[in-house]
Amino acid sequence: GKYASKLSGARILILGGTSGIGFCVAEACVEQNATVIVSSSSPAKISKAIERLKTSYPDKSANISGHPCDLSKPALLDANLSALLNTVTDGAKAKLDHIVYTSGDALQIVPLSEYTIENMYAAGTVRFFGPLLVGKLAPAFMNPGPTSSITFTGGTNSDKPNKGWVVVAAYGAGMEGIARGLAVDLAPLRVNMVSPGATHTELFGDIPDAVLQSFAAGTLTNTVGKPEDVAEAYVYAMRDRFITGTVISTDGGRLL
Repeated sequence: GKYASKLSGARILILGGTSGIGFCVAEACVEQNATVIVSSSSPAKISKAIERLKTSYPDKSANISGHPCDLSKPALLDANLSALLNTVTDGAKAKLDHIVYTSGDALQIVPLSEYTIENMYAAGTVRFFGPLLVGKLAPAFMNPGPTSSITFTGGTNSDKPNKGWVVVAAYGAGMEGIARGLAVDLAPLRVNMVSPGATHTELFGDIPDAVLQSFAAGTLTNTVGKPEDVAEAYVYAMRDRFITGTVISTDGGRLL
């Protein structure tokens, strides 16, 4: 069909695609008949994610693969991303159509008085400097033009910070600048950002029910986000070839 086939045959790399929102994006892309490559720092997580995807979509197993990439070490970030992009494109011979970046490490939520400058830098390695380097490196490994896209991840805390979230909010605001700046620099390739509200993923860990309820109470839907719903925003950003430089909010109305 005219609409259902928009991602059919596309080659899509999902950084952070082994869990949470990224895994749901991977599921959605497989359902749309795309070739999906998931990446995370953990080979074990990649194997498990591939197994889950192939079990859910046995007839599409040939379109599912994964490769590790450690984004947590600043000195190796450039080299590790270059190696990943080289590997998944066979040295830029099999170019990518889309890159989705949902990678994130555990958030360090402490008062600013407890941060050191090292902590501040470390908080941005995966969530800020990683995306910036994707913008630097990825275009050489992607098909050109508006049919291709990069979609990053921010969060509502840059617009409405929780108490104690100033460092996270700062990097989140910076991500909007990265998405808009790269949309200009890499045009006509498209670059966007999804800004999810509180979404119930593995990163939530053992958050007490009372905290989850407070997150839900801060929305108009009176719910916490589900990753399979938030994933739709990333799919949309890939499919709409006229959207670029845009932040897509999926937050249950938290900002109102």
